[in-house]
Amino acid sequence: MTRLAVHRSIKLHTAEDFAGMRAAGRLAASTLDMITDHVGAGIATAELDRLCHEYILDHGAKPASLGYRGYAHATCISLNHVVCHGIPGERRLAEGDILNIDLAVILDGWHGDSSRMYGVGKIGLRAQRLIDVTYEAMMRGIGAIRPGGTVGDIGFAIQRCVEAERFTVVRDFCGHGLGRVYHDAPNILNYGRAGEGPELLPGMFLTVEPMVNAGRPDVKVLSDGWTAVSRDRSLSAQFEHSVGVTETGCEIFTLSPARFTRPPYSSAG
Repeated sequence: MTRLAVHRSIKLHTAEDFAGMRAAGRLAASTLDMITDHVGAGIATAELDRLCHEYILDHGAKPASLGYRGYAHATCISLNHVVCHGIPGERRLAEGDILNIDLAVILDGWHGDSSRMYGVGKIGLRAQRLIDVTYEAMMRGIGAIRPGGTVGDIGFAIQRCVEAERFTVVRDFCGHGLGRVYHDAPNILNYGRAGEGPELLPGMFLTVEPMVNAGRPDVKVLSDGWTAVSRDRSLSAQFEHSVGVTETGCEIFTLSPARFTRPPYSSAG
């Protein structure tokens, strides 16, 4: 995800470019599939990061976040009340934790960017509901993507889904364009009005990535310059897919090869 950025020209891509994004997106999703069995009580988040890093390298790609604006890890791992950009470290997972693992790969110059929620053992009912609503909001946003629509349609669909369940949409961060560039135009806000913003055109590549809090939407960034947390320490969740606008709708590049959708994960999705 990115903070709101200065507008740049929006790139349109070719059928060959779609093929590159499919490969990069599949690797990002496969990495998140791989790490699923390692998420459990007692493992350090740094170890999860190491495993993802090695998997990406072993598949001929590199982590997009490593070295990006000085960031020193292959993933962001955000636990419980961390909204995004959590830094992997010695913190060990405990029963009942929820966490988001966010990663992007660069494969043959193309960026595959995705994130997914995980639960450690038995999680609380409200935590599970927060995760379910966040996933549903992402899919509602993706469902609003079609040629002739607008970026505002995506945010409107997400916001309506979230607020109907009495959760809140984080407004400090957003989705973005991508392709051969990690973070590009346009910003994809997770709130807004239908019919507003840039028009959606075939060939646009985007991330849709709602961040949803169980309490208030306000966040603060900690002194490390990266970790964003909910100000009221309420639980937070996020999902992310990379997609391309097609002639008839959109294509999701980061669908799970294992058919995982939201936790608890099983081979049936």
